[in-house]
Amino acid sequence: MPESPSGFPEQDRYRLLVDAVMDYAIYLLDASGRVSSWNPGAERFKGYKEEEIIGQHFSVFYTEEDRSEGVPQRALETAKKEGRFEAEGWRVRKDGTRFWCSVVIDPVYDGERQHVGFAKITRDITEQRRHREELQAARDAMHQAHRMEAIGRLTGGVAHDFNNFLTAIRFSAEFLKRAGEMPPSLMRYVGIISDTTEKAAQLTRQLLAYAKKQPLKPHVFDVRDSLSSLRELFEASVGSSIAVAYEIGAGNTTIYADPAQLESALLNLVINARDAMPSGGRLTISVQGIDGAPTLSGSMNSDAPHVAVAVEDTGTGMEEDVAKHIFEPFFSTKGHHDNSGLGLSQVQGFVRQSGGDVEVQSQLGNGTTITLYLPAADSTPKAGDTNARRSDRPHVRNRVLLVEDNRMVGEVVFTMLEDLGHQATWVLDAEAALAHLTDKAGACDIAILDVVLPGMNGVELGRHIRKQWPNVRVVLASGYSDAISGEAAVPFPVMQKPYSIDTLTRVLHAPEDS
Repeated sequence: MPESPSGFPEQDRYRLLVDAVMDYAIYLLDASGRVSSWNPGAERFKGYKEEEIIGQHFSVFYTEEDRSEGVPQRALETAKKEGRFEAEGWRVRKDGTRFWCSVVIDPVYDGERQHVGFAKITRDITEQRRHREELQAARDAMHQAHRMEAIGRLTGGVAHDFNNFLTAIRFSAEFLKRAGEMPPSLMRYVGIISDTTEKAAQLTRQLLAYAKKQPLKPHVFDVRDSLSSLRELFEASVGSSIAVAYEIGAGNTTIYADPAQLESALLNLVINARDAMPSGGRLTISVQGIDGAPTLSGSMNSDAPHVAVAVEDTGTGMEEDVAKHIFEPFFSTKGHHDNSGLGLSQVQGFVRQSGGDVEVQSQLGNGTTITLYLPAADSTPKAGDTNARRSDRPHVRNRVLLVEDNRMVGEVVFTMLEDLGHQATWVLDAEAALAHLTDKAGACDIAILDVVLPGMNGVELGRHIRKQWPNVRVVLASGYSDAISGEAAVPFPVMQKPYSIDTLTRVLHAPEDS
């Protein structure tokens, strides 16, 4: 036998090479697919010793599903027909465990070009596949986060302008209502304008809730009290075919959040649960204090005490691919005309804005449980709590300074203030407002400040007014602004645009900042 330059016989040299490779299974199959050689690399990650596997059909490495579908035979046919077969897939070790592998099969011919078998190389790439999946998941999560952030920024900008338009529409419709000189047929259409404006305003609030940019009015309160007050509404909303149960657990269930937003979130969850049980079922609403919470988002302190509020149904449930999208805006499993697709995104937006997060557990055919985790609080109100108000405000409110840069809104609100019997002054920015207040003749009792103003914003202007003229009561008006969103405490009452004449009247006649 000829020797190679290394001093080894040619056959031994290749045998040593194959046996030295431990990361690959390198072996031969006969023409029918039975194993005719075996290397230590194959034994290392497939588990079979050479004497156990020689003579067995290579399909023993395939899963039962692949064997039943004829995958092993098709692999050999492809290799013979096309000169090569290459693929990735699940394979089975001797002990029954699965691994993900990369496979190459080449046909083998003798010196007379007669097909005599196949050369097969297999590599265990389970870890590489896991790393690829983790990297792709991270990329997908980053892409999703960027997409949601972009929608949130767009939402804030649109909400500000849209709410200004709605304010002008709403006030104009209420002017017409107050006139009382229109025939009933035309007054009906004025009512439709008012109702539609309110629905549009609700849609904007849902968008802001999703984007975590709504101005919140947090208080310290016990969630059990909210559940108690909502029982009648919950039971009326789900109907008699659904049994409603309440589970009130132990522990501290006091939170610092916006009660109205929590109640809206819970009602959203209850209605979704109802819709998932068209033939009836059981709805369980529970609340309990817990020492920690699942780490669901980076902004959440999972080690701190939390209050867990869960809504569980026995309905249709969801597949995993559906469940992971339910908090996206406009995503809905219902008909296109049934809802806006913003309800659950509003729930998540409110909870995250309040420092918590939401967990979804669902299985197709076995119901869904959605749990809100909100940071627990003690009974001491936080600084800036809207319950802790200054009471040294004058009760005379007949001189009003309106600071509004949107001329359409400024005109309708100014006209309404005068129509309500107040002495109103309207200016476009903070500089003009300060000049008016500095003038002795420009004294006023109340200043209504738009939050978004050119130059100094309404919050900064309000603080300046409070410091310089402490007897002037300050009220903010906002369609949306980062200056009053999130957890930042704003020391003034806020009228959310599009506010109504009733809201304006209550603010003008309130005895103090409330």
